[in-house]
Amino acid sequence: MAKKKQEQAGSEYTAGQIQVLKGLEAVRKRPGMYIGSTSARGLHHLVYEVVDNAIDEAMAGYCTEVETTVHADNSITVEDNGRGIPVDIHPTEKIPGVELAMTVLHAGGKFDKNTYKVSGGLHGVGVSVVNALSEYLEVEIKRQGTIYHQRYERGVKATELKKLGKAKGTGTKVTFKPDGEIFTELVYSFEVLSNRLREIAFLNKGLDIILIDERDGGHKEKYRYDGGIAEYVTFLRGARPPVHDKVCYFESSRPEAEIELALQYDQGFSENTHTFVNNINTHEGGMHLTGLKAALTRTINDYARRNGIFKKDESLSGDDVREGLTCVLSVRVREPQFEGQTKTKLGNSEVKGAVEAAVNEHLSTFLDENPRAARGIIEKSLQAARAREAARKARDLARKKSALEGGILPGKLADCSISDPAMCELYLVEGDSAGGSAKQGRDRGYQAILPLRGKILNVERARIDKILSNEEIRAIITAIGTGIKEEFEIEGARYHKILIMTDADVDGAHIRTLLLTFFFRQMPELIEAGYVYIAQPPLYRVAKGKSEFYAYDEQERDEYVKRLGGDGDGEGKGVRIQRYKGLGEMNPDQLWKTTMDPDTRTILKVQIEDAAIASNLFDRLMGDEVEPRREFIEKNAKYVKNLDV
Repeated sequence: MAKKKQEQAGSEYTAGQIQVLKGLEAVRKRPGMYIGSTSARGLHHLVYEVVDNAIDEAMAGYCTEVETTVHADNSITVEDNGRGIPVDIHPTEKIPGVELAMTVLHAGGKFDKNTYKVSGGLHGVGVSVVNALSEYLEVEIKRQGTIYHQRYERGVKATELKKLGKAKGTGTKVTFKPDGEIFTELVYSFEVLSNRLREIAFLNKGLDIILIDERDGGHKEKYRYDGGIAEYVTFLRGARPPVHDKVCYFESSRPEAEIELALQYDQGFSENTHTFVNNINTHEGGMHLTGLKAALTRTINDYARRNGIFKKDESLSGDDVREGLTCVLSVRVREPQFEGQTKTKLGNSEVKGAVEAAVNEHLSTFLDENPRAARGIIEKSLQAARAREAARKARDLARKKSALEGGILPGKLADCSISDPAMCELYLVEGDSAGGSAKQGRDRGYQAILPLRGKILNVERARIDKILSNEEIRAIITAIGTGIKEEFEIEGARYHKILIMTDADVDGAHIRTLLLTFFFRQMPELIEAGYVYIAQPPLYRVAKGKSEFYAYDEQERDEYVKRLGGDGDGEGKGVRIQRYKGLGEMNPDQLWKTTMDPDTRTILKVQIEDAAIASNLFDRLMGDEVEPRREFIEKNAKYVKNLDV
């Protein structure tokens, strides 16, 4: 393992620095309160909690390598070369520090300001929650030349802390197996773990992070980014051609926060900004993001005025200067205050001013020292401003027309009769034929139908003025009622369920992807609110006599064939199999029963687990560059089922 920093005077990490706030009783009774859910998301969160402890050691300067292993039975080992959890007896609790950290909620070094200046993790619930929700947990600690070991079962101490022998170096090794009594999902996703650990490596430059998967023949990946978030920006930008080759990067140490920023503009039309506080992804933004946005707008406008780039009375809005921007802002705050629905919004008001001042200073210097880059950024922003003005005029014209027509909704929209949005559903249906069946088969009280003609515009390759000139997109925006982008207001939503319903073939998949791209880029708040769904029409109808079943995949089809006395996946013995190529092949009654009836339908809620990965994927699949799309297809072709050719 790489050589670590020498411990500084006064930096001893002992049991006395572990502060006790609350007991552990409620964790097994209400696990969702502590890890979000008992499904796959909560399962993976256990790993992040243990890794976060190691990252706290790295941020404090005492750890250079973190290794995570997924074992064949989906148990996990996380090993670091930090100082090791304290093993001495706590002065007031009279038990070893490690036992305290493992068995008491909110007992950890991050609550003592002298142990960690900053720390991440899920607001300090720590490894004790992992212990409480694991079938077993074993911890091995190397400290002061000795290896220590202790085992717990479902949060309860199973063995006393004991010495195993002599140790070289220092560190902590935690092995745990998630409890099948708690979790509905017990299989780890290599990709999900990989995405998060890669993100942590980008945010902690020079730190070695290793991920080993011992399942299915084994797999190992190592992440180390000496360029830190500057490399992260290049990764996030992907294949989009840059406006300027050099990434703008700076670090700034201020009393309120340690600030790190990297940004680069590209030829695309989307903004791709990601903010972090103490390694926590602040999806909902907060004060640091507010400071960043204000500084970007002001600094770029000031530079353009100072250098005579603007015409008379010309200026750029915040949206103009963020078009085509890929940006990562990472701040480290001693005592972060989190707000918002998911506790990922930074509330520290003092951080806003610190970020704003730092960005003003360093971005101004970058623009002055790189005049070609500055001119490219401003020219791109001016193009965005002109497109936005054209879009505003188009919107105003549409509003006047709408007012003259009495605010009429799109003519092809078959609306529902109930006016309570929480009860209403909007089906976006591919094609007039399926739209006709859906209109006849629906429940008119609460289900609205909007048929779409052909494929909508690919918004990944279009500016806002072109997007708003597309008839199908205008119909969607008008029907939903929220507006888009800067004019978006969630309160205007006329439906709290918006269901994408397309054919189960290649064209249907393409239309679905185009619609998802539109929602992700233009109305992400709808996805975040949980309003966007994908309808799941069946692939097969299996019938014999008066008995009929609808199957959503081949396995289900084969089970129904056998149930009706047929042989394998073929017809015969009176069993008939119908493969649906499109929604239009179903009569209204069938479409209602299989795809629209809340009692029998299957629908998938669209969720954004990781905005950075999602943005990168939409760019690869829907952007201008062909090569990334080809690479994606080659890599994932082996997983394709039901290929329609």
